[in-house]
Amino acid sequence: MANAEDSVEAPDVGELTPPDRTLMGPGPSDVHPRVLRAMSTPLVGHLDPSFVEIMDEVQELLRYTFRTDNQWTIPVSGTGSAAMEAAIGNVVEPGDTMLVPTNGYFGGRMASMARRAGGEVVEVDAPWGEPLEPADVSDALAEHDPDVFGFVHAETSTGVLQPNVSELTAAAHDHDALVIADTVTSLGGVELRVDDWGIDVAYSGPQKCLSCPPGASPLTLSDEAMDKVLSRETDPRSWYLDLSLLEGYWGDERAYHHTAPITNVYAIREALRLVAEEGIENRWDRHERLAGALKAGVEAMGLEMNAPDDYWLPSLNAVRVPDGVDDGEVCDALIDQYDLEIASGLGDLEGEIFRIGCMGHSARPENVIYVVTALGDVLESMGADVDPGAGVTATRRALE
Repeated sequence: MANAEDSVEAPDVGELTPPDRTLMGPGPSDVHPRVLRAMSTPLVGHLDPSFVEIMDEVQELLRYTFRTDNQWTIPVSGTGSAAMEAAIGNVVEPGDTMLVPTNGYFGGRMASMARRAGGEVVEVDAPWGEPLEPADVSDALAEHDPDVFGFVHAETSTGVLQPNVSELTAAAHDHDALVIADTVTSLGGVELRVDDWGIDVAYSGPQKCLSCPPGASPLTLSDEAMDKVLSRETDPRSWYLDLSLLEGYWGDERAYHHTAPITNVYAIREALRLVAEEGIENRWDRHERLAGALKAGVEAMGLEMNAPDDYWLPSLNAVRVPDGVDDGEVCDALIDQYDLEIASGLGDLEGEIFRIGCMGHSARPENVIYVVTALGDVLESMGADVDPGAGVTATRRALE
């Protein structure tokens, strides 16, 4: 029996009461009430027959959202970075060469993961804030003859959407390279066609355009990519993310591998149901229309977008910080005064841009008006040369 002198007072922690923010940053986005309700439903076991049916439904809904017929389409148990590491860590074998882009923060993360997998990393150069040029990709493929080519479809750090995807994948396939696409900020928000565009592997996160809490992250692999995974001579360095083992759980066998995050699977199922009910093409159109109103508002206010119209990313709007203000102070003021979240820049663009999301359930007219109004007010109060009224008027007209 413990001595009374050894007893420790229990922590006095109150009821959970997080602030009610409007999430218009680079993620997470606002979660739809139906998704929150789905997460409050009773747990079942991860091998329960009813949960196996739910697994099947999630896979079917993911195929619809990715626009793919790939059999190997699953939610990885973990955040988007887990799906990213599952993709790269399984497809890249020790000694393989992976070609990665230099045009944003998450291309750099691809490189880091490929090195950890034992791969040799080579680069196709493009400045931060610009897309990859097909000619540059073709030249890099010819020079390095990689086994794997990775690119970021929607670069969260710069607000750039990669155009000409089919040209990139065709060039890679001409060199017998598999293509891995980062679709974390594009899946469910902007046009993405995995099969039609010749993408072999795509990974994503649930907390952006799908408006789902992180915890079960989309991943899809073509038969060719999965054949490479299953014929590896060495095991992947991660047991937990080994797709040859996960195949036993998510494939026909339904054999135990790990305890799936059941509540998160409920959540992504409901989030994907919302995608299917809206229609994927309608959803792409909604994001473009509402983000277009946001873009019209910030430009009319006197601010400048970081990305030109040709490769503007509707789901993540990178807005140049005006002269004379500190981006961090603006973000803090929006939180303090408006319970509104946007974010500063990353990497090479740190301090130079605001990153304003327009994703999933956050992509609603009232949120777009709110962020333009609040941003204009805070910037004007800090002495920036902006016209908040013109911004709000332009946003309203665009929404009409």
